[in-house]
Amino acid sequence: MRESGTDGEPGRDGHSGHSGHGGRGTDSGRDGRGTDGGQGGRGTDGGADQAYLALERELAVFLRRARASSGEMAREVHPELEPAAYGLLVRLDEAGGQRATELAGYFGVGKATMSRQLRALEELGLIVREPDPADGRASLVRLTEEGRDRFRRVRDARRARYVRKLAGWDRAEVAELARLLHQLNTRAEGRDPAGPRP
Repeated sequence: MRESGTDGEPGRDGHSGHSGHGGRGTDSGRDGRGTDGGQGGRGTDGGADQAYLALERELAVFLRRARASSGEMAREVHPELEPAAYGLLVRLDEAGGQRATELAGYFGVGKATMSRQLRALEELGLIVREPDPADGRASLVRLTEEGRDRFRRVRDARRARYVRKLAGWDRAEVAELARLLHQLNTRAEGRDPAGPRP
């Protein structure tokens, strides 16, 4: 990951930025406006680029910790559960019975990968397949009673950890963080952020 640029670092158009306070940079924004931080401009020191670099850094740390956390929670559900499979349990608990193709599309993985993960969950007794009432040729995947009980125990413990970690936050800040993450996720999935949550 590239660190923040310094004064004089070439911009995307080959010109160097300008670090003087209150002045305009030597390159123009995409909409033709100056680079003094106005809409569409980069800011006198590449402000817009710096914002995205900061976002990239923080997301990298967040995702690394999230992967580690998913691994821990998966093992708490079942010692043999893969970290990636924990998200499947979350989805099935929230949405109920799902087709394998729906789950593959939701998580953005191939059918073969989803089939392998579901087979592992089924062997552990955490999910079961049953006929789809809307199409007898298809099947729905749902949590077993044991799978739901195991998952919810871990989920509740995780939420308690979140409450402790964010104890110093205002409730409005927590709600705003959830809103922004929802917006990021829905845009990544190509859905309308203003639409209903799945």
